[in-house]
Amino acid sequence: MAIRESREVVIEAPVDEILAVMLDLEALPQWSPAHRSSVVLARDEQGRPVRSRATVTTVGITDEQEIALTYYDDGYGWTLVSSTYQRSQDARYRLVAEGDRTRVRFEVTVDPIMPMPGFLLRRAAKGVLDTATLGLRRRVAEVRKRGK
Repeated sequence: MAIRESREVVIEAPVDEILAVMLDLEALPQWSPAHRSSVVLARDEQGRPVRSRATVTTVGITDEQEIALTYYDDGYGWTLVSSTYQRSQDARYRLVAEGDRTRVRFEVTVDPIMPMPGFLLRRAAKGVLDTATLGLRRRVAEVRKRGK
Protein backbone atom coordinates (compact mmCIF):
# COMPACT_ATOMS: atom_id res chain seq x y z
CA MET A 1 0.00 0.00 0.00
CA ALA A 2 1.58 3.28 -1.14
CA ILE A 3 1.48 6.26 1.16
CA ARG A 4 1.60 9.86 0.01
CA GLU A 5 2.51 12.73 2.34
CA SER A 6 3.44 16.39 2.03
CA ARG A 7 4.47 19.28 4.24
CA GLU A 8 5.55 22.91 3.89
CA VAL A 9 8.04 24.94 5.88
CA VAL A 10 9.35 28.49 5.58
CA ILE A 11 13.13 28.81 5.86
CA GLU A 12 14.93 32.07 6.61
CA ALA A 13 17.33 31.81 3.67
CA PRO A 14 17.36 32.34 -0.10
CA VAL A 15 16.60 29.50 -2.51
CA ASP A 16 20.23 29.04 -3.66
CA GLU A 17 21.50 28.53 -0.09
CA ILE A 18 18.79 25.98 0.64
CA LEU A 19 19.48 24.09 -2.59
CA ALA A 20 23.19 23.99 -1.74
CA VAL A 21 22.38 22.26 1.57
CA MET A 22 19.86 19.90 -0.05
CA LEU A 23 22.23 18.84 -2.81
CA ASP A 24 25.16 18.17 -0.49
CA LEU A 25 24.04 14.55 -0.38
CA GLU A 26 27.28 13.31 1.17
CA ALA A 27 26.49 15.44 4.26
CA LEU A 28 23.04 13.86 4.82
CA PRO A 29 24.28 11.52 7.59
CA GLN A 30 25.37 14.62 9.56
CA TRP A 31 21.82 15.97 9.88
CA SER A 32 19.37 13.25 8.85
CA PRO A 33 18.94 10.70 11.67
CA ALA A 34 17.79 8.06 9.16
CA HIS A 35 20.84 8.27 6.87
CA ARG A 36 23.73 5.96 7.76
CA SER A 37 25.62 6.73 4.53
CA SER A 38 25.11 8.66 1.31
CA VAL A 39 27.27 8.83 -1.80
CA VAL A 40 26.87 10.53 -5.16
CA LEU A 41 27.28 8.08 -8.02
CA ALA A 42 26.98 10.53 -10.95
CA ARG A 43 26.75 14.27 -11.55
CA ASP A 44 25.47 16.36 -14.46
CA GLU A 45 27.52 18.91 -16.42
CA GLN A 46 26.69 21.55 -13.77
CA GLY A 47 28.08 19.34 -10.99
CA ARG A 48 24.68 18.51 -9.50
CA PRO A 49 23.98 14.97 -8.31
CA VAL A 50 21.89 12.92 -10.75
CA ARG A 51 22.34 9.49 -9.15
CA SER A 52 22.98 8.60 -5.53
CA ARG A 53 23.04 5.63 -3.16
CA ALA A 54 22.19 5.72 0.55
CA THR A 55 21.79 3.40 3.50
CA VAL A 56 18.71 4.50 5.41
CA THR A 57 17.23 3.16 8.65
CA THR A 58 13.57 3.89 9.41
CA VAL A 59 11.39 2.22 12.05
CA GLY A 60 14.11 -0.38 12.62
CA ILE A 61 14.44 -1.37 8.94
CA THR A 62 17.73 -0.67 7.15
CA ASP A 63 17.38 -0.19 3.41
CA GLU A 64 19.90 0.28 0.61
CA GLN A 65 18.42 2.80 -1.83
CA GLU A 66 19.57 4.19 -5.15
CA ILE A 67 17.80 7.24 -6.57
CA ALA A 68 17.84 9.26 -9.78
CA LEU A 69 17.43 13.03 -9.38
CA THR A 70 15.58 15.35 -11.76
CA TYR A 71 15.83 19.14 -11.71
CA TYR A 72 13.02 21.68 -12.25
CA ASP A 73 12.87 25.48 -12.34
CA ASP A 74 11.44 25.48 -8.80
CA GLY A 75 13.46 22.69 -7.19
CA TYR A 76 14.18 19.04 -7.75
CA GLY A 77 12.85 15.56 -7.19
CA TRP A 78 13.91 11.95 -7.24
CA THR A 79 12.69 8.53 -8.26
CA LEU A 80 13.76 5.27 -6.71
CA VAL A 81 15.99 3.18 -8.98
CA SER A 82 16.51 0.27 -6.58
CA SER A 83 15.74 -0.65 -2.99
CA THR A 84 15.65 -3.67 -0.74
CA TYR A 85 12.33 -2.82 0.92
CA GLN A 86 10.46 -0.45 -1.42
CA ARG A 87 8.62 -1.01 -4.67
CA SER A 88 8.75 2.69 -5.48
CA GLN A 89 9.51 6.12 -4.07
CA ASP A 90 8.94 9.48 -5.70
CA ALA A 91 9.73 12.75 -3.95
CA ARG A 92 9.68 16.41 -4.94
CA TYR A 93 10.92 19.64 -3.37
CA ARG A 94 9.39 22.91 -4.58
CA LEU A 95 11.06 26.14 -3.45
CA VAL A 96 9.35 29.53 -3.73
CA ALA A 97 11.20 32.72 -2.79
CA GLU A 98 9.29 35.02 -0.44
CA GLY A 99 11.58 38.01 0.02
CA ASP A 100 14.50 36.94 2.22
CA ARG A 101 12.75 33.67 3.04
CA THR A 102 11.84 30.58 1.04
CA ARG A 103 8.71 28.46 1.21
CA VAL A 104 9.71 24.80 0.81
CA ARG A 105 7.10 22.19 -0.07
CA PHE A 106 8.08 18.53 0.17
CA GLU A 107 5.96 15.73 -1.29
CA VAL A 108 6.76 12.03 -1.12
CA THR A 109 5.07 8.81 -2.20
CA VAL A 110 6.47 5.53 -0.91
CA ASP A 111 5.30 2.01 -1.71
CA PRO A 112 6.89 -0.53 0.67
CA ILE A 113 7.30 -4.11 -0.55
CA MET A 114 6.02 -5.70 2.64
CA PRO A 115 2.77 -4.84 4.41
CA MET A 116 3.31 -2.66 7.47
CA PRO A 117 0.96 -1.79 10.31
CA GLY A 118 -0.57 1.67 9.97
CA PHE A 119 1.13 3.02 13.08
CA LEU A 120 4.58 2.08 11.68
CA LEU A 121 3.80 3.71 8.33
CA ARG A 122 2.67 6.88 10.11
CA ARG A 123 5.81 6.91 12.28
CA ALA A 124 8.05 6.40 9.24
CA ALA A 125 6.21 9.12 7.29
CA LYS A 126 6.49 11.57 10.19
CA GLY A 127 10.24 10.93 10.43
CA VAL A 128 10.72 11.53 6.70
CA LEU A 129 8.63 14.72 6.77
CA ASP A 130 10.35 16.03 9.91
CA THR A 131 13.80 15.55 8.40
CA ALA A 132 12.80 16.91 4.97
CA THR A 133 11.36 20.12 6.44
CA LEU A 134 12.29 20.86 10.06
CA GLY A 135 15.65 19.08 9.84
CA LEU A 136 16.40 20.93 6.61
CA ARG A 137 15.53 24.26 8.26
CA ARG A 138 17.88 23.48 11.19
CA ARG A 139 20.68 22.43 8.83
CA VAL A 140 20.34 25.57 6.68
CA ALA A 141 20.47 27.75 9.83
CA GLU A 142 23.56 25.87 11.03
CA VAL A 143 25.35 26.24 7.67
CA ARG A 144 24.45 29.94 7.52
CA LYS A 145 25.74 30.52 11.06
CA ARG A 146 29.06 28.82 10.25
CA GLY A 147 29.39 30.94 7.11
CA LYS A 148 29.09 34.24 8.99
